[in-house]
Amino acid sequence: MSLDRRIHEAVSRIEQAVAKHVPATFASSFGAEDMVVLDLIARHALLIEVFTLDTGRLPEETQALIARAREVYGVQVRVLFPDAQAVETYVATHGNNAFYESVELRKRCCEIRKLEPLRRALAAKALWITGLRREQSVTRADVEVLAFDAANGLMKLNPLADWSDTDVWAYIERHDVPVNALHSRGYPSIGCAPCTRAVQPGEDPRAGRWWWEQPTSRECGLHVDSQGRLVRTKATV
Repeated sequence: MSLDRRIHEAVSRIEQAVAKHVPATFASSFGAEDMVVLDLIARHALLIEVFTLDTGRLPEETQALIARAREVYGVQVRVLFPDAQAVETYVATHGNNAFYESVELRKRCCEIRKLEPLRRALAAKALWITGLRREQSVTRADVEVLAFDAANGLMKLNPLADWSDTDVWAYIERHDVPVNALHSRGYPSIGCAPCTRAVQPGEDPRAGRWWWEQPTSRECGLHVDSQGRLVRTKATV
């Protein structure tokens, strides 16, 4: 499929879903896919709230891109932070970098820094838009374009679900979309600084995320259940 067709299809998916499921919100981690979605929203003047989760451990490059995106697109980005008391208790009990010690402690850190703020962001929303793609990892291989997210009780739209990595970067190049400086240093997927590393040629794009764990467990819990399965029921726009 041509890039023009991909773009038309993605915009149509967003427009139709937003019209049917109100209110909608776009969760951006400011990765490459999310920047494509943000550009589509801004370019087509779609009135959709944009939010991001500041875990307190984000790379400086990500913070710089958030500021740059606000400047380029003139959008308000709602920033949600984790509960300070929960973070303090976790660090006091387990240590600042306890996530390296076990999957359980890592997921608890993600629960505090990502999942709880996400639940606040999605409260009273009808549609959650993300940049998830099937190519990103083994845990995302069957991601649907539109599905009901049972964990959060709303519809979830992944307008780039069937886009390839080539599609994403072709769009970025065509429209001069600003991206995270870490992408050019071998970071295809970027999360918290201590949990992200560069990947080697040929490695899975998410191999740099929680690299000390098994591939099937490398999710923070935003998009999967406790067994690592995508939380969704297939739907149509």
